[in-house]
Amino acid sequence: MRTRPTLTWEPTGGSLPASTDLTPVVEAVRAGGVAVLSGAGLSTESGIPDYRGEHGSLRRHTPMTYQEFVGAEQARQRYWARSQLGWRAMTTARPNAGHRAVTALAEAGLVTGVITQNVDGLQQAAGAPDVIELHGALSRVVCLDCGNGITRAELDRRLREINPGFEAAAERYRAARVNPDGDVELPDEAVREFRVVSCSACGNGMLKPDVVFFGENVPPERVAACRRLVEEAEALLVLGSSLTVMSGLRFVRQAAQAGTPVLIVNQGATRGDRWATQRVGLPLGDALSALVAQVCP
Repeated sequence: MRTRPTLTWEPTGGSLPASTDLTPVVEAVRAGGVAVLSGAGLSTESGIPDYRGEHGSLRRHTPMTYQEFVGAEQARQRYWARSQLGWRAMTTARPNAGHRAVTALAEAGLVTGVITQNVDGLQQAAGAPDVIELHGALSRVVCLDCGNGITRAELDRRLREINPGFEAAAERYRAARVNPDGDVELPDEAVREFRVVSCSACGNGMLKPDVVFFGENVPPERVAACRRLVEEAEALLVLGSSLTVMSGLRFVRQAAQAGTPVLIVNQGATRGDRWATQRVGLPLGDALSALVAQVCP
């Protein structure tokens, strides 16, 4: 049985109303030493939907859990067939104004590092240094048996070779909407004949995208690196994340408990609002471009 990921949370009071005043964010960033925590909302202007927004993908789509992926061959067949189309759509996405603004702030020495919950690689493509991929990256694939890693492009080549007829399905369903995890919806008949390949290094190992699935833990050394970044920061700037899941929320709580200002730019309420100094409810591309214009003349 598939467990539906958390869509909402029950507010317990203390949430901040949204503001359109960027002044507190400008002042915090101008002072420097800012750590950024970004979520799916930062990539929506690149054509990749978020999970929990008004038009979020979870309203129509349940991501596969780690337990389901490793527990059933049929589940892996379904995942890789759907991902084969989704991956192609992800490779056409380009960094947007929000990604470029974060890079500009980092290059100006005002942002000390970025923790991204996104697996699309767009912040790195925009040239930002010191990006910690909290949930991994779709561009990498790992063998769960021997640990060997390959690029998603290499797996794409192998899957195309072993599934030559799948190109017809790709054309038929080319308009299917891609989800933040690189998945697209496909009917059973499009998945049924899809063949999955094993690890070429060990011969029969199970291949998995190098991303943290729902139901899977973030590697502890990655969490520790994020905690160090937040601990050393003068402020934490949250961009486009609902903070619904604990993997990101814990860093907001860490900052607040240490007395570090938490500023959130997100158009919807977040689970971290109760710990925030300010929440700005503006579109990220416009807000971050305006921020750069004011602090990086």
